[in-house]
Amino acid sequence: MYQDTNKIKSPPPIVFIIILGLIGFGASKFLPTLFASKSSDTSISISGASPSGAIATRISLGNQILVTSQTTPEKQAGVTAFAKGDYKEAVQKFQASLQQNRNDPETVIYLNNARVSDRTFLKIAVSVPSGSNPNIAQEILRGVAQAQDEINAKGGINGAGLQVEIVNDNNLPEVAKEVAAALANDQKILAVIGHNDSTASLAAAPIYQEKKLVMITPTSSTNNLSGFGSYIFRTVLNSGSTTAPLAEYIVKQAGKANIAFCYDSQAAGSASFNDEFIASLSASAGRLVPIVCDLSTPTFNPNTAIADAVSQGAQGLMLSPYIDRIDRAIDVALANQGKLALYSSSSLYTFQTLKDGQKDVDGLVLPVPWHPDTNPGSTFPKNASQRWGGVVNWRTATSFDATQAVIAGLRKSTTREGLKQAFKTDGFSATGASEDVKFLPTGDRAGSPILVQIKAVGKTGYNFSLLR
Repeated sequence: MYQDTNKIKSPPPIVFIIILGLIGFGASKFLPTLFASKSSDTSISISGASPSGAIATRISLGNQILVTSQTTPEKQAGVTAFAKGDYKEAVQKFQASLQQNRNDPETVIYLNNARVSDRTFLKIAVSVPSGSNPNIAQEILRGVAQAQDEINAKGGINGAGLQVEIVNDNNLPEVAKEVAAALANDQKILAVIGHNDSTASLAAAPIYQEKKLVMITPTSSTNNLSGFGSYIFRTVLNSGSTTAPLAEYIVKQAGKANIAFCYDSQAAGSASFNDEFIASLSASAGRLVPIVCDLSTPTFNPNTAIADAVSQGAQGLMLSPYIDRIDRAIDVALANQGKLALYSSSSLYTFQTLKDGQKDVDGLVLPVPWHPDTNPGSTFPKNASQRWGGVVNWRTATSFDATQAVIAGLRKSTTREGLKQAFKTDGFSATGASEDVKFLPTGDRAGSPILVQIKAVGKTGYNFSLLR
């Protein structure tokens, strides 16, 4: 509303003096803080390379230990030296730690990072659940570390060393978003290998796509990532590629037409596998036995699930657990006691499955993207065994493949956009653990799954063997 200021009486001069004094006092206290705050915020947004707060405790080039189950005094001394910028001392300490425990990929990565810190290097990141699932994290890190170790030993990528930043996302989508934002803001990061779980990858993918940073996941199989965006890739097969041959084997070779299904409704990868398997089972003339078996339910009862499946005429049971809840799938196998033939997604390809399942998982069949016996001519299994002191699994192989793909792409271009274009170029390929890495227009990996079966080895052991 318009107001006639001519009708307002002017205050006495002393009031103006008091008001001006108060304004001056406030300005002297407030404005310097305001400008200092703006200056500080500007420096953070421009650099984007020094994440602060809680996220900083999740990111390490070698300045802190993220996989706490693999700690030695020498490793601790190494990260202390690295944090101080004493890379020569860090190298010596990391080497000493590996002499005690060579099966520690985090230390191998930190050692390589320290070695190239005083020369030209290219920087990538790998996001793993080191806090919530350290075993899976180390399987992924072994593949990345082996590829980094090999390329740096050969002089690097066109003369530049490869540096790898490790990030802990705990397989949590909300954390994955924070991680993605931090990595995308660091312009030195040229690619991200990860994330592990499909739910985390789906949460982070929009950020990488928007910020134009290549994400290449070695383990997320959900079909929802197919064609997600031009910067989103993977070196594991999508769910749709793995269920068809598995369903065909179950119905036509194993002769089990009636199959019940246990899955985790809270995990994107499990839900995707569920949908695809049901479609593949129907296409192979099989029948889904309708039971309620959600592994994510707090009150889940494996005995009830088995009883329901058997009572409704099931001949086999498919298990598709969330990677952080595979113990529930193993509980189902224990409750089964051989009543039903067992099948699963690739999530159950873990040492825990063999150790805890024993005779109750004997005969279980599952699809995987890689097995050490797939290609007898490949040097990867032998090199991996020598490097880590034992046989590695498919997550290590697909993580190696993801890193190999990034290395091949960076040979062509050392920009984010150039790396994406390299992946999209017809004829792009990289030498993988058993076969060349090639991408489809959807960002998916071209290839076919391998069926493996848990079999007894000797009198007391079990292993994953090729299904011939």
